Amino acid sequence: MPIIARLFRPVCTLLGSAMIAASSASAQETAHCSGTARQVEFACQTWTEIDHAVRSGTDTVIIPIGGTEQSGPYMAVGKHNVRAQVLADEIARQAGNTLVAPVVAYVPEGSTEPRTSHMRFAGTISVPPTVFEGLLKGAAESFRVQGFQKIVFIGDHGGYQAAMAHVAQDLNRRWKGQAAVLDLRDYYEVIPHQYVDTLKAQGHAAEVGMHAELSDTSLMLAVDPSLVRQDALRTAPKPGAADGVYGGDPRQATPGLGRIGTDMQIRTAVTALQSFNRSHP
Repeated sequence: MPIIARLFRPVCTLLGSAMIAASSASAQETAHCSGTARQVEFACQTWTEIDHAVRSGTDTVIIPIGGTEQSGPYMAVGKHNVRAQVLADEIARQAGNTLVAPVVAYVPEGSTEPRTSHMRFAGTISVPPTVFEGLLKGAAESFRVQGFQKIVFIGDHGGYQAAMAHVAQDLNRRWKGQAAVLDLRDYYEVIPHQYVDTLKAQGHAAEVGMHAELSDTSLMLAVDPSLVRQDALRTAPKPGAADGVYGGDPRQATPGLGRIGTDMQIRTAVTALQSFNRSHP
């Protein structure tokens, strides 16, 4: 070791230790694997813990499916991924005997040449539908061979719902009773139907649209407000399609309005999952 390095090593070690200690204290406050995540997320378990859980009756795993896409100037591109993971965790906690896989963040979002749909905007990541379906099949098969008897797809985005259903049908035919796949489409469908109907009944009809508007932004505020640029949103002119906001108006979004929708999604999904479990003992 060079002399200069040897001379400075004690100081650097001391400073490094102080920085590590401060970092550790901060990390403990913001640790991901705590609370519900520690209880149910696959990524927060060791392999022996997962093996023990399966042998002890944890027979269900949720695969949350998000997507990385533009959601207007005021919402981060990880919107679907964060919502899918957080809500899937709560659904698993309430349903019991259920773990949650890491969220699928790469999904079909449009063509890259020419650029279509959300791929027309920076920040979007798209994969071909065949790649997406292959990923779901591979993940589901991984869980089946580990002993999970029920694999549940929960998709937070509308563009791939048909592909999820196709994969579920194909695997259920192939497995023939070895395990079962539930395409829990009601989790998604509650948003454009019951939730939107509720918002309209509360006087928000003009603010509800198709994407990145009042309902979408409110849902994000309810789950994780750090993904919404709230100060900029409140002072912005009404955004439109050129901004990536399709119909409606997000400027009056609130966490309270969002909780109406997230509560509906969780309640609907738990009920459907419990019914599925009763029919697949």
